[in-house]
Amino acid sequence: MAAVVAPGCPTIRRMPAPDPAQRAAELRALLHHHAHLYYVLDAPEIPDAEYDRLFAELQAIEEAHPALRTADSPTQRVLGRVLDGLAPVRHAVPMLSIQTETDTTAEGARAFDARVRRELALGDDDPPVDYAAELKFDGLAIGLRYERGVLVQAATRGDGETGEDVTQNIRTIGQIPLRLQGAEPEVLEVRGEVYMRRDDFERLNARQREKGEKTYVNPRNTAAGAVRQLDPAVTASRPLSFFAYGVGEVRGWPLPERHSQLLDALAALGVPVSDRRAMATGAEGLIAFHRRIEAERDALPFDIDGVVYKVDRLDLQRALGFKTREPRWAVAHKYPAQEQMTRLNAIEVQVGRTGKLTPVAKLEPVFVGGTTVSNATLHNEDEARRKDVRIGDTVIVRRAGDVIPEVVGVVPDRRPAAAGPPFDMNALLGGRCPVCGSAIVREEGEVDWRCSGGLFCAAQRKQALLHFAGRRAMDIEGLGDKVVDQLVDGGLVRTADELYKLGVAKLAALERMGERSAANLLAAIEASKRTTLARFLFGLGIRHVGEATAKDLARHFGALDRIVDAPVERLLEVPDVGPVVAQSLRTFFDQPHNREVVERLRAAGVHWGEHEGAASPAAQSLPLAGRTLVLTGTLPTLSREEAKALIEAAGGKVAGSVSRKTHWVVAGAEAGSKLDKARELGVPVLDEDGLRALLAGAEGVPEEGS
Repeated sequence: MAAVVAPGCPTIRRMPAPDPAQRAAELRALLHHHAHLYYVLDAPEIPDAEYDRLFAELQAIEEAHPALRTADSPTQRVLGRVLDGLAPVRHAVPMLSIQTETDTTAEGARAFDARVRRELALGDDDPPVDYAAELKFDGLAIGLRYERGVLVQAATRGDGETGEDVTQNIRTIGQIPLRLQGAEPEVLEVRGEVYMRRDDFERLNARQREKGEKTYVNPRNTAAGAVRQLDPAVTASRPLSFFAYGVGEVRGWPLPERHSQLLDALAALGVPVSDRRAMATGAEGLIAFHRRIEAERDALPFDIDGVVYKVDRLDLQRALGFKTREPRWAVAHKYPAQEQMTRLNAIEVQVGRTGKLTPVAKLEPVFVGGTTVSNATLHNEDEARRKDVRIGDTVIVRRAGDVIPEVVGVVPDRRPAAAGPPFDMNALLGGRCPVCGSAIVREEGEVDWRCSGGLFCAAQRKQALLHFAGRRAMDIEGLGDKVVDQLVDGGLVRTADELYKLGVAKLAALERMGERSAANLLAAIEASKRTTLARFLFGLGIRHVGEATAKDLARHFGALDRIVDAPVERLLEVPDVGPVVAQSLRTFFDQPHNREVVERLRAAGVHWGEHEGAASPAAQSLPLAGRTLVLTGTLPTLSREEAKALIEAAGGKVAGSVSRKTHWVVAGAEAGSKLDKARELGVPVLDEDGLRALLAGAEGVPEEGS
């Protein structure tokens, strides 16, 4: 039916549908541009959702028009079949390695510069040689072959003459451009290193641990294994990165005069190039670069095992040529190795300041990371089991900078027939702390075993004393880290009760103490004897018994002996005390030496009011006995701590969140989500005046639940 157009009305023109080929080309260019900004420059211009929308549009066009699908399409990064094997690739230009300078001192750089000057027949009066100084990445060497600007093949180094075709896997690496920017040379083979960043490696291992699967040994081996996978989907699941450092075969692309300019030109084509490179003049310039990178090494986001020096002028590189299979114009100047193999002689257990038990590998001494290492951490039982570390194994030890040396894996082929059984913390220790003999515990869902000795355990002594003396526990002002260190290291205090036996003379003899400070500290220790049951319980440092739980226990039982003797079933009757807390309390008080420390503290004069808490008749008569309040916002005259103290003195409890069990919410200025929750649940809301009236037992206060 023909359209009828009214006189005087403009003709309606429909926009022609975009040409699929033209739109596909536009989308490919856009996606390449934004991928470069995201992966290489770390400067995205559009949200991920917009990139995904453009990607989906291109996918739809290619599915409707398969002939428009090109080798450089971003959609081809995630495709590829599982291979039966990796096909060999003959390198048009041999992909050779460079000589390694194992002298890690400044003399290594001087020796290389001397060789270059000798080969170039330079005298003492000739100017110094210019070098390009770069990082030696710890990954897998790869050659990327671009034809007419499109990536057509990727190959490993192999033996230098023949490598393996890993094109499908390399396409999954977002940093590697599928098409070069701004140039379409006939052939340009970019050479560089596929590696894995440290943070990506840690996240990958964290995922492995969550799944209960074996963790990877180091970023280098993980990256190399990922590149040589037969299934590109597996490679795509590994977070790989890439840096270019040179070229192989080149046709139809003008080479610059210097290597440093070559790297700049590759970066302009959209190829990732490290910015940690420099021009270095003569041996002293090389030494300065080597030292600077060594200082930065541990802060780098990826692993390196040295730096690389290259004569910068390409004509001088050609004049120097090659020696056997190594260029005379380049050298890798190493740093001390961060990984070595050695024998695991035994596994011992270290008790930390908080009672955490850490398995420690006792090693045949080995030089690694610049020092001799004979001990390395195994972290925890789960890690030791995942790595299947056994006594007698040959293990890989890693030490980077100031990081504690760790065993990162074993060499299975070297396991002796007499190797020990899989690591079992409980069996090794017979269920007892190696320091104090207390029972060791591992709660459900926890990775660490812990000593239950608390105040009694010598390994936890300093931490336990600091906690005991804390402001919210026994509140002994002046008993800080440095004083506790001196008291414990000098053998003056072993358990908390010995604090109450100290005299002025012993304290005054401590460094930076003096008689006046000693007298003040003694006065604070004496004053702490008069405390509350809740503070005393909190000060014992029982795992999972925080300040609020200690107050709940004191309120419910009213006397220490009742808590000490209470079975788990009775402990579970206390509000907010669950199975984990109840078992922790029982474990603590079931240790005879813990009970002994408690009794010695009472004998030293530590005391509190009899039957304090809600269990006593007096406590039951307090205006807020058994009531729960929540504080939110800023009150006109009372601080949060002052309001909390008043509520607790009136027998009430202050909770951190609003629930149907909350009796009142006290709201001040700028009250937030807790006030909204109170209104939603119908919990009565008070201001500061309402709180004061409630504390005084006045009438007219909104009833709970009203």
